Amino acid sequence: MLVHVPEAAPIVGEWRLRHTYDAPLGIPPHVTLLFPFVPAEELTSEAEERLARLLGEVEPFDVAFRRAARFPDVLYLEPEPSERFAELTGAIAAEWPEHPPYEGAHEVVIPHLTVAEGDDDELLARIRSDVEPKLPLRTHVREAQLYAEDDAGRWHEHSRLPLGR
Repeated sequence: MLVHVPEAAPIVGEWRLRHTYDAPLGIPPHVTLLFPFVPAEELTSEAEERLARLLGEVEPFDVAFRRAARFPDVLYLEPEPSERFAELTGAIAAEWPEHPPYEGAHEVVIPHLTVAEGDDDELLARIRSDVEPKLPLRTHVREAQLYAEDDAGRWHEHSRLPLGR
């Protein structure tokens, strides 16, 4: 479950294809709402209806990405405000407690748009110096996308779910 940020593709798309595990598998530039989510074979119409109702209660919002930041092995763009993404993640995770964000690996989930992954500090600094002058990036979040993995390990958009009513 994610929010696709198509406006980020011209800025980070090539870096993501070369330096993330998910972009070559079909995942576009995005802010993750909940991963892992319900496996494709368990995506029933009832599950999608629950998700659509939950997202329908959240009004669309504007977000800006003004700077890049780092986790130890990830270069990412920071969404501002990030709270709206965190609230969505919390609401979806509360509805599906059997699917905690990142399998419960992180005590606090920090919303972000991954640009590159790896432990090469020099490379991540070079990517950052390429990306940051192209910011800020602004978008209006109107919907979330549900992606499902196929048998070959590729990801495809399964459905789009609008925010608001």
